[in-house]
Amino acid sequence: MAERIFIGVAWPYANGPLHLGHLAGCYLPADIFARYHRLKGNQVLMVSGSDQHGTPITLRAEAEGKPPQEVVARFHQEFQETWQRLGITWDTYTTTGTPNHTRVVHDMFNALRERGHIYKGSMPQPYCPQCQRFLSDRYVEGKCPHCGSDARGDQCDACGQPLNPEELIGARCRHCGAAPQTRQSEHYFLRLSAFQERLLAWVKTQGSHWRPNVLNFTARYLEGGLKDRAITRDLPWGVAVPDPAFAQKRIYVWFEAVIGYLSASQEWAQAQDDPEAWRPFWQGDCRSYYFIGKDNIPFHTIIWPAMLLGYGGLNLPYDVPANEFLSLEGQKLSTSRNWAVWLPDYLSRYDPDPLRYYLSANMPETSDLDFSWREFLRRNNDELVATYGNLAQRVLTFTFRNFEGRVPEGGLDSAGEALLAQSREALAATGALIEACHFREAIERGLALAREANRYLDHQAPWKALKEDRQAAARSLVAAIAVLSCLKTLLFPFLPFSSQHLHQQLGFPGRVEDGGWSFQPPAPGQRLGQPEILFKKLEPSLVAEETARLRGERP
Repeated sequence: MAERIFIGVAWPYANGPLHLGHLAGCYLPADIFARYHRLKGNQVLMVSGSDQHGTPITLRAEAEGKPPQEVVARFHQEFQETWQRLGITWDTYTTTGTPNHTRVVHDMFNALRERGHIYKGSMPQPYCPQCQRFLSDRYVEGKCPHCGSDARGDQCDACGQPLNPEELIGARCRHCGAAPQTRQSEHYFLRLSAFQERLLAWVKTQGSHWRPNVLNFTARYLEGGLKDRAITRDLPWGVAVPDPAFAQKRIYVWFEAVIGYLSASQEWAQAQDDPEAWRPFWQGDCRSYYFIGKDNIPFHTIIWPAMLLGYGGLNLPYDVPANEFLSLEGQKLSTSRNWAVWLPDYLSRYDPDPLRYYLSANMPETSDLDFSWREFLRRNNDELVATYGNLAQRVLTFTFRNFEGRVPEGGLDSAGEALLAQSREALAATGALIEACHFREAIERGLALAREANRYLDHQAPWKALKEDRQAAARSLVAAIAVLSCLKTLLFPFLPFSSQHLHQQLGFPGRVEDGGWSFQPPAPGQRLGQPEILFKKLEPSLVAEETARLRGERP
């Protein structure tokens, strides 16, 4: 029976290119998950969009001397192109700058205010007497009290410590350099403390399917006691507050961005010419998954659920499979230091599937993991090319040449039957692992099956048997081709481009998705497509070249 699956994915700030950390952190696992469930025949709604608000946007705009809207429009377009080239399959990818998003944010804000979950209060904030305005955390700079490095008022990039503006040594305004004062400013607050017990009781029921790091982090956060949080800021850029007295303020980005999951769903419904189509994914029998990085855990396991409870009538998250961080060549990814592999730059030189493979096989699901160009080269050449690609190439080329370009006629021997039984088991096991969000283990099942098929082929040696027992050669090729048919489905969520190429080489019409999550060996006599190489072997020189690019040197 078909299920409904809602997938919400973190909203990237539209203030710079996407990098490896973004892809490994949430976008690739979400796409793998969505592709699998669509193959299985489930109803899937996967949404996200470019976050157009917050100080990261205004900082970039000021640095470029351009209006914020011009900056976000440029990067939103680049994001969409990057997703398409990487094969990320959104049902809706939008922005937080649409009238629809503002409408939905205002609806939730007003509903929470009417029910007493939002109230007015005041809080101390840094104020620049020279610029005559309140300063957001990122607009205050100084020295980190922990390591002495230059830092912002929200965190230190050098040592990673979170900070408050008042903690900085020699704090100064980013604009004019004046020392900020501390003044009281009136804001709206979310009465988060009122949801403490309800959230704690809810979280305790999630242990069977939440990752331990997510569950433990959330439980510790709740047991430490929830504090009310301001949901407005003294900013000129963002969603307006639905209160004339707050005309110079904006809704805080952390509050309105998570509402984007709901606004994007409603935007999708409108595009289907069915404005109510979003409701079964939010109010019906549906499992909701939120794919994020670990720095976003509290927003999705505490704050967003509290908002949903306060609003009423909407599904709480079923799972929040947050990934840990990805480092780069042994160092923390840093956009400010340009220590990153930018996805548009990667795509200008390499195919998408090798990167999807590497990050799937090296996904930081339970601990921080490192990306290195040397390991990328090894996995591409030794695993994609030598194991999987070589299996497809030698089976299909040999068959095409010696059996008139068709799947041979004939049955299977006992070894072939056993191999097909392993294929069915691998498909079922991989599906179960993907459903549990164990993506590293899932893709390894696919490579293990390819290795087993290579061993079978080496033992059967159809290139030798062809001269002495053509029927025996045909039987072994039928089995190997059947395994390839299983692999193009099993690996499709991870490697969609090469799976489609293999699908065509096996002689199937249409798309891989048309066959669903099932094992369908080609029929005897089925005409094969022209064999082609699935993966390119990469030259060892790329390690030095890409390392030089990281250091800002010309390769």
